[in-house]
Formats: sequence, structure tokens, C-alpha cells
Amino acid sequence: MSVTQRVSLLFFVLLGAVACNRDDVTPALPLTGVLYESNFSAGTDGWKADFTDYSTANGDMQLRSDWTRLPQPLDSTRRSIMLSGMNRSDDLFMYLTRSLSGLQPNHDYKLVFDIELASQYATNSFGIGGSPGGSVYVKAGASSTEPKRQLVDDFYEINLDKGNQAEGGKDMLVLGNIGAGEDVEQYTLIKRSNTDAPLTVRSDSNGRIWLIVGTDSGHEGLTTLYYSHIKVTAL
Repeated sequence: MSVTQRVSLLFFVLLGAVACNRDDVTPALPLTGVLYESNFSAGTDGWKADFTDYSTANGDMQLRSDWTRLPQPLDSTRRSIMLSGMNRSDDLFMYLTRSLSGLQPNHDYKLVFDIELASQYATNSFGIGGSPGGSVYVKAGASSTEPKRQLVDDFYEINLDKGNQAEGGKDMLVLGNIGAGEDVEQYTLIKRSNTDAPLTVRSDSNGRIWLIVGTDSGHEGLTTLYYSHIKVTAL
């Protein structure tokens, strides 16, 4: 083998070694324990926002999402993902979703979601159509199908079974509402979990699932929430 051939061979061996250690190679996740956790300090961490359960005829829904600081009087050095919308349809679903890879392919996982978010809505408050705090329901779930918004006739809906408002579905469970306590008038951190009712999801043949968290609203008004921490644990 010539010197030139030996140099070329060494180059390709080193190139292969670098490729095997690239940052985009997905590490294997455990079968049990914490599969995912983020407080969004460095960004949205791959979560994407979307909105469904409204008609094209509903007009301006004031739909917004942003990676931003927690609102006052909370610790403004902490970051969060903000979702906001005007529920003109009396059924607005605001959600975040991201993929999770590195799982065992075609394996059933029992998942517990621990979610922290900032809400300014009192549990016992009154509003049009329903309570701003008591009638907006926190949901979490997972699927081997990517959650997507789809237009059916003139209505935007999601391609998963999330249930409706106070009821869960095959792909999502109700973790509670966004009520931050009695007579609350400022943003307060609240925590919601499905510890007592884990959600079972099967990973796809590539060892991937899609996580989804959001709120299903029965309050016909503006709701603005800040997601500050999400943890997903497999039992």
C-alpha cells in the first residue's frame, strides 16, 4: 500500500470515528426513570406550539406563543414557554409537542408527566361559558403519531384522541385545571401531574414517541399561560 493510500485510509477511519461521536446521535434512554426534563432555561428545547378546536369563521383568536421570562411577580430570571389565545370557539386547545427518541422500539411505556406552569386564574372565578380557572383543563399525553393540526371542512382539529375539555382521550389524560387557588389575582406557579393514572404509550419501530402537553378550554375569554418545567418519567 502506497503512502498516499495509507493516508487516505487513515482519513476515512478518523472521519468515521468523528461521525460516531456526533452530537446528533440519539443516546439510548432507560426503560424506567426520567426520560425527559427541561426548565427551558436555554430555549424551547424542541417544543413546538400549535392551536386547534376552532373554526376559520371564529375571527381573530389572538393566538400567540413565545419563549420568554416568567411574568411578575414571579422570578423573572427564569424562562418559560408562553401560550395565549382568545377562546372564541368555546373549545380552544393550546398545546406544545416534541419528539422523544432513543426509546426501545415497539415497547410499551407507562408515563407520568409533572408539569409546572404559571397561571393567574382563580379556581372559583366566574367567566363567559365557564370559569377562567376551573374550566380550562391541563392535559398531557404521548403517541407514536406526530400530533398535527388538520383542517376538516372549516374546523381546525388535532389528529389525536385528546378527549374534550374535562374528559381525556386515548392519547391524553386530564391532569387538573389551571385554577391557581381561591381569589388569586396574580401569576402563581402551579403543578399538575398524573402520578395516580400513568399513560401507556407504545414507541414506534424507530424507538420514538411524541410528547404533548396543553390546555383544553371551556372559558370563552383570553387565557395566557407560561410553562416553566416539564418532566416525563417511565414507571
